[in-house]
Amino acid sequence: MARYKQLLFYAAKLPPMAAEQHKPENKVEGCVSQVWVVPELRDDGKIYWTADSDSQLTKGLAALLVLGLSGCTPAEVVSVQPGFIEMLGLKQSLTPSRNNGFLNMFLKMQKLTLGLLVSVIFVTACIIGFRSVIS
Repeated sequence: MARYKQLLFYAAKLPPMAAEQHKPENKVEGCVSQVWVVPELRDDGKIYWTADSDSQLTKGLAALLVLGLSGCTPAEVVSVQPGFIEMLGLKQSLTPSRNNGFLNMFLKMQKLTLGLLVSVIFVTACIIGFRSVIS
């Protein structure tokens, strides 16, 4: 019961997500509840996350991931192994569907991180290519 209260506490502390960010590309598939996660790659080279859910308990799980993965480099985010979920001790406290949803949130965050990396590499390659053409 204490873990559920803690998750509800985290849910209450999660900053609100703008309604326009509730779009299909940000939605986590495979969750019973509706969940959205959005990354922002900042100038410091680190990713910062926002998340939202229509379920307070699921929102608390999303908040754990937001707290744990915000401020990480993309390389750090993609290198985290899913085994950390068991290390948190949540697996025993959650239903199988919530455990699966938590894993799906994490995997979606890794997938979005890879997408950001590809975008950065593409833009960098374009800039380098452009510079070589004009010089």
